[in-house]
Amino acid sequence: MAAPRPVSRFWEWGKNIVCVGRNYADHVKEMRSALSSEPVLFLKPSTAYAPEGSPVLMPAYSRNLHHELELGVIMGQRGRAVPEAAAMDYVAGYALCLDMTARDVQDECKKKGLPWTLAKSFTASCPVSAFVPKEKIPDPHALRLWLKVNGELRQEGETSSMIFSIPYIISYVSKVMTLEEGDLILTGTPKGVGPVKENDEIEAGIDGVVSMRFKVERSEC
Repeated sequence: MAAPRPVSRFWEWGKNIVCVGRNYADHVKEMRSALSSEPVLFLKPSTAYAPEGSPVLMPAYSRNLHHELELGVIMGQRGRAVPEAAAMDYVAGYALCLDMTARDVQDECKKKGLPWTLAKSFTASCPVSAFVPKEKIPDPHALRLWLKVNGELRQEGETSSMIFSIPYIISYVSKVMTLEEGDLILTGTPKGVGPVKENDEIEAGIDGVVSMRFKVERSEC
């Protein structure tokens, strides 16, 4: 009989990374995008995971890699068409995450009307912090997120500014695709996204909860 998989190491066995775009109005404005009446969804593969201690990899085909700081929600059980009122019962915990984005590639994809896969789904494009049990965060909509590059504050935001709440997102996503235990949902980024280059050091945190550090390296391929 196989040993149980600890959800605290979700990045080792979790199947799906579901990302929500345009969930903070100030970020939508800085990107000159339009607000959406429903969550904008895209996916990353499980090989996008980069736990703390491993580098952020800049893909060889990009010259403009951006950081996007996000609260991640880790599912604790399988769910399909989860009612919004029951959605938090499906949450095991949280992690601080980065949605690393090849912005130059994404801009080209947008111009051509193509999916964002090349810009969002490359290897090590989803750095994650240590797992934070649900009990440690009584209200995930009352958190301050921050990110520094080489010691300079670049991004900060309050999860209270989310356009779509976490229960709404879980319910919405689970009506599109079945969510599995260990799946990660990225809930969007506040304003302040910006570029990093090779050898930069990224430090990020949730006030009073968790922090993490990553170094940026150039991918060989």
